[in-house]
Amino acid sequence: MRILNVITSNPGKLVEFQRALGNDFELVHLPVGYTEVQTDSLEEVVERGIDELLSRGLDDFIIDDSGLFVDSLSGFPGVYSAYAFKTLGNAGLLRLMEDERNARFRCCIGCHTAEAGRLVVCAECPGSITRDLRGTDGFGFDPVFVPDGQDLTFAEMGLADKNHISHRGLAITAFARELGGRLDR
Repeated sequence: MRILNVITSNPGKLVEFQRALGNDFELVHLPVGYTEVQTDSLEEVVERGIDELLSRGLDDFIIDDSGLFVDSLSGFPGVYSAYAFKTLGNAGLLRLMEDERNARFRCCIGCHTAEAGRLVVCAECPGSITRDLRGTDGFGFDPVFVPDGQDLTFAEMGLADKNHISHRGLAITAFARELGGRLDR
């Protein structure tokens, strides 16, 4: 069995990764930090995070970064989503909004293993921002985001339904497929 360290401040992510990766991996929560560079690109945050963790002698790990990108706000909060949520919250985001409400959640997952090397996979879920808070499940900006083709916010959906269409669910599925393909070679 292969061991992968999941580097995150949210140990709940282990369940999502474990579900996608199956029984071929033992996932271990490793609560170490890394520098999140100030950039507009989730990919760059993940790539630089991988570089930093490798330079510290760590290997066989997974990291991820996600963000909400609002078109009318020039992509804000984007890579600053955690900070924006902490300081503005959902109510603050709604106050910033005008009539144009298109947005997308993005997730990038990065991994490095001795066997598979470096792997970065990204996915997104397009949608729109509501005019009010809806739902109590999920976290962060989930109560104000409705995915395209849906009537419910992420916070109104059950976890299984959300993971089927969400940026993180899609990224984890693509990540598991890509990692499995590299390791089966």
